[in-house]
Amino acid sequence: MKKNSAEKLTLDVKTRELTGKKANKLRKEGLVLANIYGPEFKSQSVSVDLKTFTKTYRTARETAVVYLNLNKDEIPVLIKNVQKHPVSDMILHVDFRNIDLKKKIETAVPVKVIGASEAVTQKSGVLLVQTDTVLVEAFPQDIPSQIEVDISVIKDIGQEIKVGDMKKSDKYEIKTPPEKVLVSVVEHKEESVTPDTTAAAPEVITEAPVEGEEGTEAKAGETAPADTKGKPSEAKPESKGKPASGKPETPPQQK
Repeated sequence: MKKNSAEKLTLDVKTRELTGKKANKLRKEGLVLANIYGPEFKSQSVSVDLKTFTKTYRTARETAVVYLNLNKDEIPVLIKNVQKHPVSDMILHVDFRNIDLKKKIETAVPVKVIGASEAVTQKSGVLLVQTDTVLVEAFPQDIPSQIEVDISVIKDIGQEIKVGDMKKSDKYEIKTPPEKVLVSVVEHKEESVTPDTTAAAPEVITEAPVEGEEGTEAKAGETAPADTKGKPSEAKPESKGKPASGKPETPPQQK
């Protein structure tokens, strides 16, 4: 990265022939794969030094103009679509959007919340940031790095700041719909957990009786078997005397 007195950001890039899986070789050499594109620019694959690009990106982000030095040409671009490794967070690929410094363009600009809200500090409200970027139209050199939103104007819970409430500028125009909410303060609600004191009914499992197991009901006309340990069976023993009616039991007739 190079800077002159006008805070001009420049990057040296090289034409890249390797693509696809073969391009991983360049990453191992400390290079970032990149692509230059634009409405009137033939897309071109390039590579850039990882450490140099990282330093430039910290300053430029996606709103400042960066000049690419490629084959003795100086190409004005905006940095876009920075792709990082999901685990190591290393930069893998980046797009450079070619721009015309004499034409206005639209791009997303970050929103920065500043100040303190009385509804939050004194009334226990909760601040919600509902939009973190807005769409801005401007000449590339006039694109702001960020737009500040002062939340000190929010005094009561339930109030909000919309895009239409933001300060106007003569250098750029905000294209995001004015009714879109940027930040709001809502009431803090504590979740009350009521313990369930109702005793759960015991689970009843009904199984089909298995013949021969202890406690199995006797079949019709049969006597329940005695316990294998010698315990008396729950079935009532047959009476050897007279029945409860008092009448003598009639013996079965012999055939």
